[in-house]
Amino acid sequence: MRTLRSRLSRWMQSQTLKGLTPGPYDLEIRRNLRVPMDDGVELLADLILPTGDPDPRLPTIVIRGPYGRSGLVAGEAKALAREGFPVLFQSCRGTSGSGGLFTPQVDEQRDGIATHRWVRAQPWCTGRVVTFGPSYMGYTQWAVAGTLQRDDPEYAPDALCLLVTMPDFGAITWDNNAFALRNALGWTQMMNRMVRRETIPLLLGMLRPDRRLLRGFGTLPLLDGDVTATGRRVHWYQDWVSHERLTDEYWASQSHTASVTDVTAPVYMITGWYDIFLPWQLHNHAALTAAGRPPRLTIGPWGHSARELAATAVGEATAFLKEHFTGTDSTRPAPVRAYRTGVEQWHDLPSWPPPGTTGQTWNLHATGRLHADVPDGGVTGYVYDPDDPTPAVGGPSLEPKQGPLDNAAHESRPDVVVFRGDVLGAAVTIAGTPVARIRFRSSQPSADVFVRICDVHPDGRSMTVCDAIRRIGPSTGDFAEVEIELWPAFHTFAAGHRISVQVSSGAHPRYARNPGSGEPAAVASTTHRAEQEISHDPSRPSHLELPVWVP
Repeated sequence: MRTLRSRLSRWMQSQTLKGLTPGPYDLEIRRNLRVPMDDGVELLADLILPTGDPDPRLPTIVIRGPYGRSGLVAGEAKALAREGFPVLFQSCRGTSGSGGLFTPQVDEQRDGIATHRWVRAQPWCTGRVVTFGPSYMGYTQWAVAGTLQRDDPEYAPDALCLLVTMPDFGAITWDNNAFALRNALGWTQMMNRMVRRETIPLLLGMLRPDRRLLRGFGTLPLLDGDVTATGRRVHWYQDWVSHERLTDEYWASQSHTASVTDVTAPVYMITGWYDIFLPWQLHNHAALTAAGRPPRLTIGPWGHSARELAATAVGEATAFLKEHFTGTDSTRPAPVRAYRTGVEQWHDLPSWPPPGTTGQTWNLHATGRLHADVPDGGVTGYVYDPDDPTPAVGGPSLEPKQGPLDNAAHESRPDVVVFRGDVLGAAVTIAGTPVARIRFRSSQPSADVFVRICDVHPDGRSMTVCDAIRRIGPSTGDFAEVEIELWPAFHTFAAGHRISVQVSSGAHPRYARNPGSGEPAAVASTTHRAEQEISHDPSRPSHLELPVWVP
């Protein structure tokens, strides 16, 4: 007979992870275990054990993260334990009672390796150890997996479950040389409050727009943004804005991209078309596939923190692990499962991108037309004013609204130029990574080129499909081709719709505005209006390369 507490716990899981039926096991939780690190610091962890007689072949799961040991991820940990997996859920250094100073990314490799060695020595460890977790909890997996496999394979994870994540947070912080302000400063404010245990301001910030954060987005120089948003200098934010080159040792030492292909264990990945880490996660998938070890991959219609993603991830990870460790038959017909937007349909695919994808070139014309025809020439110009920066309309972020938004009003701004295709007589589906090649010049030493593809509906709505940015400089005064890989997409433009491309020079505060001077971004404080031009030279036209899929 299950206790009232057990029944309540199961009901709470069903509410937190909607659509996921709780597993058969009740739970025993041992809180605040002290896990020693190599330098003597102790990190706290909760051990969540299934009671009864779970299958001893199931592996022990390790989750390491900085967000506390309650909330949604704790719900995921408990859901996995209800399926029979012992789960160790550990708080990173300097968070939620763990000792030491929290410095994002920097200590995760050494602390993760020490944790894996400790786990394998415990009597409750089942002999196989796997890792699980979203976002930062995925980064902590990448931090140890390849290095241990190469240098100390006895302690390497036996499988990885990587949810909306990547192994190099520098690449998203300085996305094609543009500083991802909204995510970086917003996350800094949140983590600063969590580390300092300022619970009430943290909760208020989740319930309503935070005025201090909004003022921080408008602060120049960038180096002062943390003071505006939090009232103090935050050491990691200072480091982030002061190292704008990914080749700096600061970022290179935190990147685990080079060790991705050292991972030989089975890998499950899940992500969403509107996730902040999507392009890089698909690059990691491609790297492992090229190495002969293709991961299982699911891509859904989700943003980074979509609750629907969490339930799907736990259910699919459970099935994935049971197949590998207990021989349970797979119900998955293909290694890739991807949701096609525009028709709202799931597909089981042999690979990503799927077979049958070919490149098509769509040229930008001075008339505002988007077409395969070679343009007649001309130049399209606009003015970018960093004192009235082109705003961000949606796009992948940590904010609640992460899906497509209507760009119709945004496209009427004078600092946004639009190129539209003809009304489609038949549907066009893209599957892969669109690439924009824009012949561009600026009157200022530095400029940003932001490109977005939209699906224009017959009623006039211009809905986001995908986008990306690139910061360039110093300018030579001549036109230069700017290549921009947009976010990957799997989308159908229906017959009667039009394909549209925006070009602008910003998306604030998603990305920090470009002052134009070409000074280091951390200290630039004087703004300069920029006259921007796009060339339509017929010999080297600005164009969009679309990966068109014909199933």
